Order: sequence, then C-alpha cells, then structure tokens
Amino acid sequence: MRVVICGGGVIGAAIAYFLTRRGVRPIVVERTGIACAASGKSGGFLALDWCDGTPLQALARRSFELHAGLPGEIGGDWGYRRLTTYSGFAAATGPRRRGGNDAVPWLAESVTVDGRLGSPATTAQVHPARFTAALMRAAEAGGAELRLGEVTGLLRREGRVAGVELAGGTIDAEAVVVAMGPWSIIAARWLRLPAVHGLKGHSLVFDVMLPAEALFLDYQDGDGASYSPEIYPRDDGTTYVCAISSDSPLPTDPATVVPDEGAIERLAAMCARLSPALGQARVLAQQACHRPVTADGVPLIGPVPATASGACSTRRRPAKRWPSCSSTAPHARSISRRSIPAGCRPPGRGCS
Repeated sequence: MRVVICGGGVIGAAIAYFLTRRGVRPIVVERTGIACAASGKSGGFLALDWCDGTPLQALARRSFELHAGLPGEIGGDWGYRRLTTYSGFAAATGPRRRGGNDAVPWLAESVTVDGRLGSPATTAQVHPARFTAALMRAAEAGGAELRLGEVTGLLRREGRVAGVELAGGTIDAEAVVVAMGPWSIIAARWLRLPAVHGLKGHSLVFDVMLPAEALFLDYQDGDGASYSPEIYPRDDGTTYVCAISSDSPLPTDPATVVPDEGAIERLAAMCARLSPALGQARVLAQQACHRPVTADGVPLIGPVPATASGACSTRRRPAKRWPSCSSTAPHARSISRRSIPAGCRPPGRGCS
C-alpha cells in the first residue's frame, strides 16, 4: 500500500515508523520541519493511569508501555526516564498555607506541595523534539520518505481519495493520513472533519539541572489571575516550564507563530517566584506554539528542531505536554490540567 502522511509531528512520525514495521513505505509530507510545533515544544510528559475509567484507558496504558520499550528498539537518545510527580499551589503574595515543600526543596518557601500524583512506576517523560526526530529517523531507515512541501488538497478519482496535491506537484496514494495538528483545520476544506483550531501556549527552557520531579501547580498572580504552571526537569540539564495560554489566532504559516506580547516576561517572573533555582538560571529558549483543540476546547490526542527564539517554526500541547493518554503531544506546549479531557486528569485533581 502506498500511504501519504500529512504532517511531520509526533503523530505523523509515529505512524510512519509503525507502518514501516508492517512493510509499508510511507511518504511523510511536512511543510516546515520535523517536530516544529507542539511536538517539539511540549513538556513530553507521560502518565500510565491518569485516564483510567475513561474510554482512553487502554490507549493510555498501551502508550505508556510502548514508550518504555522503544529505547531498546530504535537508536537515539530522547531523554526517556521515570519521574515522581507532585501537585501544589502558590500565590505571588501571602504566606504558605498547610503542608510545605520539604518533598521538593528546590521550590521557593511560598510553594506548598500538597500531594504526589505519580511515582516512577506511573509517570515518565521524553524530550519531545528528540523523540519525534528519532521516530522519523527510524521510519526512514525502514523505507519511509520525508518530503518538504505544502499539501494544498486531495487527489480524487472515481469518488475516492487517490493522493495529495502539493504546491509544486502531486503524490499518488491509496491512503492519506491527516496529522497536521492545529493546521488540520485546513483539511476541512477537502474533507468533512470535526472543527479544529489552535490554542497557543508559551514555555521557557532553563539551563538548570534539577531532580527527576515533575510538578503541576495552581498559582495566583498578584493581579488575581490564576495559572497552572507545569515544571519538567529533563535529563540533559535543562528544565521546561509552561503556564500561559491564549486564544491568539492561528496563523496560516506555522513558521510565523510568535509569543504574545508580555507573555514570556510574565512566565519568567512566575518561575522566579516559584523556584530560586529557576530565577537564577539562564533561559535557553522562550517558545510559543499552537496545539490542536476542538471547537468546545477539548484537546486532540497527540506529543525540525525547536528554535531558540520565540517562534514555533511550524501542543497539546497538545504536550503541551500530553499524558500518555494523549501520546506526548504534548501541546502544543504542555497542556493545563483544566484542558485535559474529563476523566483524564491527575488523580485527585478533578478526575471522577
């Protein structure tokens, strides 16, 4: 079978890799670069059981299992490791309430750690850009092909999809996969698809080594605004933090995504209040990207190299981070708890 995959994010790369294991040699068409949007700028967070009791339970558990096995199957290092995951809260002003932060001493005294959401047996992480790139390299080694180009439509013959139209030509195919993240809305011109739009997230990457402890926090700023910062120390000596989302419009060109005015500065100030280690660390990357969500705000499942400026060269994160129930998508940036589908939230944080 000849298969064309539209999109070089984590979903497109994963489909390409697993198709090659079945003897298929797919063609991945990507406009900008591998993992250039949500798949490269997410938190890369994975959870085994955060979707238990929902229709996503089997998918989440299978995803977590696959992530654990892939380092032994394909070459490359994408920072896979197990984590302890905590919840907590803080405010820009006022004293700590109950609890403390003895479990996570690198946090500021103003942060209260109020629970453990996961252990190394149930939560883990990957570096999403490196993970996606490794999948694509493995797919190419198995016969897949990567073509840079813009898909502009579908070829049809006798009422059936027969390939894709590109800005400079066509590719015949027996099957076409749409894996364009928030830009899948473009495919609604060609197919009857659910409405999809992009929700922008902002993140910072700090040059600081911290223990393997992920945090999901509730934070109230001095002006009364509430945020849900997420902190992911990585094994390469960096720490990823995301917190601020917006409803900025999705640009037509993925390469033109830039941070909202003032968002990066607000996020940096928040990080300095949450942790002296972050406040003193050098910022390696300040990022913005859009993750795909449906019309009612529900993230779509999904985790080139990320640029070190503020542009999304291209989820959810969604990865935002994505729990393993949503792969690693790991939003477009990491996603806020409040954006995770009902029943797919951290234990004790709103799940039924």
